[in-house]
Amino acid sequence: MDTPNHSRRALVGAAATGLLGAAVAPAGAQPGADAAAQPPRDPLNAYPKPPFPKQQQPWPGLASKMTPRPDHGETSYKGSGRLKGRKALLTGGDSGIGRAAAIAYAREGADVAINYLPAEEEDAREVVQLLRAEGRKAVAIPGDIKDEAFCKKLVADAARELGGLDILVNNAARQFSRDSIVDITSAQFDETFKTNVYAMFWITRAAVPLLKPGATIINTASVNAYDPSENLIDYAATKGAIMIFTKGLAKQLASKGIRVNAVAPGPFWTPLQVTGGQPPDKLPEFGADTPLKRPGQPAELAAVYVLLASNESSYASGQVYAATGARGGP
Repeated sequence: MDTPNHSRRALVGAAATGLLGAAVAPAGAQPGADAAAQPPRDPLNAYPKPPFPKQQQPWPGLASKMTPRPDHGETSYKGSGRLKGRKALLTGGDSGIGRAAAIAYAREGADVAINYLPAEEEDAREVVQLLRAEGRKAVAIPGDIKDEAFCKKLVADAARELGGLDILVNNAARQFSRDSIVDITSAQFDETFKTNVYAMFWITRAAVPLLKPGATIINTASVNAYDPSENLIDYAATKGAIMIFTKGLAKQLASKGIRVNAVAPGPFWTPLQVTGGQPPDKLPEFGADTPLKRPGQPAELAAVYVLLASNESSYASGQVYAATGARGGP
């Protein structure tokens, strides 16, 4: 979802390789006459590469106004019923990684509630239409997760509308690029922590009493949790907190049969980047410093979120899974 502006290492990596294979080729799937051939895709040329047009949007930004427009799997993700009957709540579900996960969940058979800011309504309407086109229930709950009371209401409303809750994805985030610590105001620091850490805590605390054995919590961390960018120190601090929160909560909830994992993306092409998350003059080359020479697209993470929500990863908890463009591990 993010990246430093200079070269960096990624995290984890090889530990997820076997499980990611299960995400791409669902357990029990057999080739048949109705299955189209899927030739290997060269990751170097799978998606657009820099340079990108110069662009900036006011926060929170819209994926529909980005150039190139991000790919969330709208036309490419094919489900196989791996989450049939599940009930999922995702924050930041209107665009970016949250949108990709929401689309994948619906195509895997889950009913989905998405949270987003009211200014993101245009993108959110597109997501709702895509989810309902799969014959799934789609619940749109706009609101600001920096507010504790709203977070509690969000969980209650989602569980009521969906008829329960099995999957929680804490994904929404705020990111500011600042060259110096002296440029980080207390208001910015507070907004970053409220959005990225406090909201995760408030939402998770409200959700846990509703979750039953087999339920999953997935938090979006970042490569910054291991290899922080010098221009994203407050953001990186929140992602480090998310990583540790995930590992500790996984131990706490293991006896209840609830798994907790995190996904830690490298540079991904989302509205987070064009709304102040990266310096405007660096954005045209965003992702070019990875070995794959491009940023990831949200669609490329969808299978990871499906895997962590599915029964195939039933022994995985307290883990951090990465997609970092071949940057390697720490």
